[in-house]
Amino acid sequence: MATWDDVRRIALALPATTERPTYDGLAAWRVRDKLFVWDRPLRRPDLAALGDSAPAGPVLGARVPDLGAKEALIADDPGRYFTVPHLDGHPIVLVRLDRMAVAELTELIVEAWYTRAPRRLAAAHRAGTGQPG
Repeated sequence: MATWDDVRRIALALPATTERPTYDGLAAWRVRDKLFVWDRPLRRPDLAALGDSAPAGPVLGARVPDLGAKEALIADDPGRYFTVPHLDGHPIVLVRLDRMAVAELTELIVEAWYTRAPRRLAAAHRAGTGQPG
């Protein structure tokens, strides 16, 4: 199953990505200063909202293209993907990291990167050059 080392390796392999902690000192990865994946431990209100279904392991926050993609991930695999009331209305999904295979994690992180990367950089990456034209 996936680890924070996998998250770091996958994220930093993407163009223009940097690792910089969030305001509360947690690991986070950005493309051109736009957050796309991060360590998102559950807070007291999250734990209260989730009750017994709250995961005990590491939680990754990830941007998704839109609310429909978020809802689809959660509906397709609620054992891995979930949300909390604080994220209602935001294209962000929470992921039980210790339930993710590395291949699935890679797909999620790359898609998160595409949601935040500048258009030209994303197009260059899709074209296989990794460099804007």
